[in-house]
Amino acid sequence: MINTGKLIEAMTEYFGTDLKRINHFLKVFALAKTIGEGENLDENSQSLLEVSAIVHDIGIKQSELKYNSSAGKYQELEGPAQAEKLLSGLGYDSDFIEKVCYLVGHHHTYSHIDSMPYRILVEADFLVNLFEDGASLNAVKAAKEKIFRTPTGIKLLKKMYLGE
Repeated sequence: MINTGKLIEAMTEYFGTDLKRINHFLKVFALAKTIGEGENLDENSQSLLEVSAIVHDIGIKQSELKYNSSAGKYQELEGPAQAEKLLSGLGYDSDFIEKVCYLVGHHHTYSHIDSMPYRILVEADFLVNLFEDGASLNAVKAAKEKIFRTPTGIKLLKKMYLGE
């Protein structure tokens, strides 16, 4: 299992005093780790998921600078290069980095989700974004129907937002 502590430190340094962004990736990381463990991912998939969850929004700084927007499509455009740079500097393997960059570059794309780490990253990000965006009950129910597929993710969504 990959030690994520140094990566969390590096991402905290990357975002500096932007506590909103730091808190966001920490919450997504915690929920992704929880869902991945609940779904019994193998060690490699769990490591991929955890690292991807930590860096998933790394493109937001460049998106805001280049496009004056934090929209998901811009994060997907800008994130992989930033993730590759950070992860290379920390000594991660190039094949692993490529897989992380794929997830970073697709985490706001909800069609053609083709792996459990991808599925779980999307679900964990949704669990956090629903709260941070002040989503309505109807939005939560729509997300449950359209996005959530893992038993652990669905269970968390029901507990957190639907009181079930």
